[in-house]
Amino acid sequence: FFDRLCSRTQPATQQIKMKLCVLLALGTLTVLVHGMPPINRDFNTHCRCLQFESRMIPPQSLKSIKLVPEGPHCTETEVIASLTSGADVCLNPESPWVKKLVQFVLEKQLQKKKAAAAEKRA
Repeated sequence: FFDRLCSRTQPATQQIKMKLCVLLALGTLTVLVHGMPPINRDFNTHCRCLQFESRMIPPQSLKSIKLVPEGPHCTETEVIASLTSGADVCLNPESPWVKKLVQFVLEKQLQKKKAAAAEKRA
């Protein structure tokens, strides 16, 4: 299709076909770019966790917990713990203590959302 459309023909129609060819290429590029997921600092095209820690980490060593849901970048939910030492550790989401930790974090987030919604209504 592109070969026939963009091939050299008579000089009078060559300019029109060239402009049409450029517009078609730009249109295709625009569609492709808008269909792509956004790329930012938190977007990753592969799983972040290659190794998991199953041993229990003392609560006083935990600074924060980040839950990365499964998606096109990774088929598994990832649980990343930031430690007070500054290190990031991937936790095994199948480990019983990690499941309890994730449940605790999710419940805490839900409580914060409910409290914020109650403040807005008041």
